[in-house]
Amino acid sequence: MLTWLCVAFGVAVGSALLPVVSIELFLITVMTSESETIPWILMGAVVAVGQLVGKLPYYLAARGSIHLPRVLHDRIHRPRRERPLTPRRERWQRRTKRVRGWLEALRERCHRHPHWMATTYGVSSVAGLPPYMATVVLAGFVNMRPSLFVGAGLAGRFVRFSILAASPAVCAGWFGVSL
Repeated sequence: MLTWLCVAFGVAVGSALLPVVSIELFLITVMTSESETIPWILMGAVVAVGQLVGKLPYYLAARGSIHLPRVLHDRIHRPRRERPLTPRRERWQRRTKRVRGWLEALRERCHRHPHWMATTYGVSSVAGLPPYMATVVLAGFVNMRPSLFVGAGLAGRFVRFSILAASPAVCAGWFGVSL
């Protein structure tokens, strides 16, 4: 049991850092095969903590608490040589200017109404909509309190993953199938 919990924690951290692996699919697969040996509530808690640990660097980087590696930092902030604007580049600049303006307006609204961001982040941590990764970065971008970030994220992720961990046994009970 302890081995599976450690593996689940590692996969949860890995899927949070590199969202290529589906932790939901992994969790359902493990609980389908090991549901009698691992309590669903314990598996939900371990995966929730792993996900939050994995998302913490994104939150801290967006908040400005940790800095990007020098290679990335230099690439982002180095002076750019001026190139003539083609119609395509001009359209792209207009589009990104709108997005930057939209982000600044959103940041201002989140500062004026901090409960909006907390609610959005909490709902996202349970439902996944809006995407949890985006709300993690946005929470750091608008300087959400770390205690609120950890509390709401952990509670929401725990609910989500506990429901997912319990779902194979619940479905088996509905259909009279033994796992």
